[in-house]
Amino acid sequence: MPTLAEQAASLFQLTLTPQQAAQFDSYAAQLAEWNERVNLTAIVAPEAVQLRHFLDSLSVVRAIQPFTGMRVVDVGTGAGFPGLPLKIAFPDTVLTLMEATGKKITFLNHIIQSLGLKHTTTLHARAEEAGQMRGQRAAYDLVVARSVARLPALLEYMLPLARVGGMCVAMKGETAAEETADSRRALTLLGGKLVDIITVQLPGLDAPHYLIRVEKIAPTPSAYPRKPGTPTRQPLV
Repeated sequence: MPTLAEQAASLFQLTLTPQQAAQFDSYAAQLAEWNERVNLTAIVAPEAVQLRHFLDSLSVVRAIQPFTGMRVVDVGTGAGFPGLPLKIAFPDTVLTLMEATGKKITFLNHIIQSLGLKHTTTLHARAEEAGQMRGQRAAYDLVVARSVARLPALLEYMLPLARVGGMCVAMKGETAAEETADSRRALTLLGGKLVDIITVQLPGLDAPHYLIRVEKIAPTPSAYPRKPGTPTRQPLV
């Protein structure tokens, strides 16, 4: 199998330095080690981590060009995807990793310190809470999320965090088009506009992945996001 650096270059025209490649190697090793004690991910085999976590995360660059100097929040980051791979590849990113599970926050803080990542912080909160926090609401150039919720609910998590003129990128599988069609009302209410859906085909995977790109075109009304749990129970459809 080609190295991560080789695949990042061929797929996304990204150049990873030897130091960055070493950071990815360390991240993968510690992910596997910690996963024996803490349920972080079902994917720990090295080749699978490279493909389904690292390259999948780096595919976000297809939606955002140039990917430099932005304030980014990763909503429901879990074990750090897609935020940490993007931070390693683009060190000038100012990154917030948002996660509601305390054990995962502990792992993320460890990785940040272990890899020496600057301007990278964690936020132990649900997205519904963060979207109403001073310093978080309308604070980000880019909001990213992978496998968190169906898009009508996910937009209620993401759009309040984006500044007007900022972008949201939702990483989705085969239901991307269906979820986007169901999100017309949410987009209108929350101040978003669908830009496009980008197809990503990773080597060795039969099914493509999709990047749903949404621009924040107007302020999100103060009523949103609603109380924790409400967006998923009563999505804006």
